[in-house]
Amino acid sequence: MCLAIPAKVVEKLENSMLKVRVGNGPTLLTASGMLLPEPAEVGDYLIVHAGFAMKRLDPREAEESLAALREFATALEKDGQI
Repeated sequence: MCLAIPAKVVEKLENSMLKVRVGNGPTLLTASGMLLPEPAEVGDYLIVHAGFAMKRLDPREAEESLAALREFATALEKDGQI
């Protein structure tokens, strides 16, 4: 199973490559934007899988997903599961 976490474009690099921040954390990845129908822009939210941006997300949808993931992590932490 793959859990897709929204990644925000923080920098456009050469050759359709993008630097993206995973969730709200400090993790940065480099991903290819070549599979997107339109070029990604700084500030866009994307779903990245295996180094490729697969889909652009609506900012509201991305923020809602991140909020749900934070709630889930908090619940697991309270239960001592993480």
